[in-house]
Amino acid sequence: MSLWFGVIASSALVLGALIGVRFELPKRLLAMLLAFAAGALITALAFELFEDAYERGGIIRAALGLMLGAVVFTVLSALLDRWAQPGDAKQATAADEVQGSAKLDTDAAASDKRPTSASTSGAAGLALLAAVTLDGVPENMALGISLGEGTGGLALLAAIFVSNFPEALVGSASMRSQGRSAGSIIGLWVACAALLVIAVVLGAGPLSGTDPEAISIPLAFAAGAVIASLADTLMPEAYEHGGPAVALSTAAGFVLAFVLSLA
Repeated sequence: MSLWFGVIASSALVLGALIGVRFELPKRLLAMLLAFAAGALITALAFELFEDAYERGGIIRAALGLMLGAVVFTVLSALLDRWAQPGDAKQATAADEVQGSAKLDTDAAASDKRPTSASTSGAAGLALLAAVTLDGVPENMALGISLGEGTGGLALLAAIFVSNFPEALVGSASMRSQGRSAGSIIGLWVACAALLVIAVVLGAGPLSGTDPEAISIPLAFAAGAVIASLADTLMPEAYEHGGPAVALSTAAGFVLAFVLSLA
């Protein structure tokens, strides 16, 4: 069961990469996808990750774990953004300036705007791949833990799937803009997907029988990484390119994930 859940959650990375290397989508559609993913992640972090961490280890452990996850993601995200930012960014024209998070530069995947220098440098795609791995490992371990203890995990599964898809799509499109071959791009995202499947299996296996107070820390850490990624990357990027309409997509993602959490 845990293996199949891991495969389903990580298959979005491969699907997104396949689409990203072959097609360019309207920028507004990309924004709506990101907003939908954000709404689903809000449900997951509130009702699957942080609540579970609180019930297992109390508010102090849960709060400390959440803050630790947020700090780690924020620091590493800033480093990844700096890496994705091209070295000559200061000399770029206003049209080429990277808006929002450089690692989630959607220009390469959009049909209505030419790729920025962050996309064509290829660093944006690699940085996004690293970011997906950073918050994906604790998320997928948390998914495995919930499966190993029979507590469901459908809402978290849905949130992971819908967030993985647009991130892989944008990241693979950025790599494509650099001139990387389709085979090498797909290979990188398949390797990332395999790592996240292993994280689910580990969560459902060795970690599920660990002391509840010890498990509360990684669960809260995952929640902190998720909430930081929402504030730092997904929601700003979605609003920038989708405008106020992304509010409806965010609400739809939240409702779907909440309904699944009740199943």
